[in-house]
Order: sequence, then C-alpha cells, then structure tokens
Amino acid sequence: MSDIEVRIADWQKDNADLRRIRETVFVAEQSVPPELEWDADDTDAVHFLALESGYPVGTARLLSDGHIGRVSVLRDWRGMNVGDALMKAAIEEAERRGLDEQRLTAQVHATPFYERLGFEVISDEFLEAGLPHVEMLRKRS
Repeated sequence: MSDIEVRIADWQKDNADLRRIRETVFVAEQSVPPELEWDADDTDAVHFLALESGYPVGTARLLSDGHIGRVSVLRDWRGMNVGDALMKAAIEEAERRGLDEQRLTAQVHATPFYERLGFEVISDEFLEAGLPHVEMLRKRS
C-alpha cells in the first residue's frame, strides 16, 4: 500500500468523490436513508478526502462547532490506517481553528477506534438511522 494522503476537500469540486464514498459506505452498506445522509451542514463543513496514489478512498467532515462526522472509508482500504489519517487531519484542523474540544457521534462498534484517538464516551447508547450510537468527546491535552 502506498502512503495515504489526506487533504482538505472542496465541497463543490470534490463533490462526486465525497458523495461516492459516503453513499457506498453509509447508504449502500449500512442502509442509512439518503435523506439522513445529506444535510445542510455539508455546504459549510470542512471536508477531508483521503487518497491512496491519488484515488479517493475515505472522507470525513468537521463542523464549525468542533463536531467531526461522516467518517467513511471504502471497504478495501479499511484496516490500513485511513481512518486514523482522516481523524488526525480533522483533529489538527479543529485545533488550528481554536476548537479545543471535538465531539462526534460514533457507531458503538467503532468506539475503541475513537478511544485510541483520545475520545471518551459521554452518553448512553441510542439509535441513529437505525444503528446504535454514542456521543463522544475529546479535549485538547
């Protein structure tokens, strides 16, 4: 595997790649209804695109309040630290913007991944888009 590059994406210019990845992961694989996947936050969010040898394989977004979400990696690239690279880029950008706390809503099965990155569970389990989730928080150390 080549090195993974993560860059800030342009919602307009990179829209096809961002949509392809999120639709594959969330809508097709996890059966999230499309109307729940796409929201008004997308136009104002900072989007991140992970690329392997120039090919887009993952995405995430950062909202102005420090909420990180829509973290998605195509199946063939999972377990290759693409998610780590996306999250580190989002955390660095949040901190660069003075957001000393980052929040996210995690699928329960993914909580160990986020805990490795310094997030802590701060809620009871709940359903979102039919999948069990928890709220998580990370504070700059």
